[in-house]
Amino acid sequence: MNWDDETTAETEPRLVGGAADGEDQAVEAALRPKSLAEFVGQERVREQLDLVLKAALARGATADHVLLSGAPGLGKTTLSMIVAAEMNAPIRITSGPAIQHAGDLAAILSSLQEGEVLFLDEIHRMSRPAEEMLYMAMEDFRVDVIVGKGPGATAIPLELPPFTLVGATTRAGLLPPPLRDRFGFTAHMEFYEPVELERVIHRSAQLLDVDIEAEGAAEIAGRSRGTPRIANRLLRRVRDYAQVKADGLITREVAAAALGVYEVDSRGLDRLDRAVLQALLKLFGGGPVGLSTLAVAVGEERETVEEVAEPFLVREGLLARTPRGRVATPAAWSHLGLVPPQQGASGQQGLFGA
Repeated sequence: MNWDDETTAETEPRLVGGAADGEDQAVEAALRPKSLAEFVGQERVREQLDLVLKAALARGATADHVLLSGAPGLGKTTLSMIVAAEMNAPIRITSGPAIQHAGDLAAILSSLQEGEVLFLDEIHRMSRPAEEMLYMAMEDFRVDVIVGKGPGATAIPLELPPFTLVGATTRAGLLPPPLRDRFGFTAHMEFYEPVELERVIHRSAQLLDVDIEAEGAAEIAGRSRGTPRIANRLLRRVRDYAQVKADGLITREVAAAALGVYEVDSRGLDRLDRAVLQALLKLFGGGPVGLSTLAVAVGEERETVEEVAEPFLVREGLLARTPRGRVATPAAWSHLGLVPPQQGASGQQGLFGA
């Protein structure tokens, strides 16, 4: 239901990955909420954004520029479309990687209508010349178009109609302060609680004409990594299993069996996640171990382990990054049903007292 795109180090699609593939994008178009009232979760962001938009409408003005940050799949793209819908304005969609020259941005800005919403996904990946042009466009609604080269070059000021820029980023720390400060409203999207994901799943199931029990929705929600996009993807896979192996009704047992087939365990870990933990626990006694060594043991690239598997394992409290290397936590031993080694002969305990 609430999603956006991301470029990651993933070399193959993951059922529990945050990035959206072609199938996800096609389904999302039908499942996206169309208003703030329909949007599930992100209560604080919704309330604040609702005030911003209603105040702008009351003044008869365009809304302030909006910056949305957070992990992939949490609803940044969806909220940008809702901003346009709530303001009764058209929306133009582009992305930072697509704007490599200032001229690319100038062409987009000069064709905007008054009040239009410009959604700029992955805004932190925009080129520096285009970024500097955006400063003036956001603040003064004008850009200087350079004509000619060298000493004979001249700057022609081009007035722009008032517009609202909605920027989305998965890495807010990469945005330069001058750009970040020009947004009138900034919001960070948080991961969803299981009860919120249950609401997402029930809504999507209704739109997809899928029969699902409350316990079945809870089972899927608990394995969805706090991300609506993943919840909807798992729902579709469980639906397929229920249609082929059961009577079409998704119960807790059917959901658990289906996700077992797709190797998504009770905490949302998939094959790669478990491989990292098993190597860390069984081969290196829980660590510490260097990232490169761990990647070789798993048979994956260093970047894949660091950027694809580790963020979720760290967030779940199953793995810790330390100056000496990666270390498993007691929760990791417990989750895999293994017993941590006893303290060494020196009598010194490990980092977590194991």
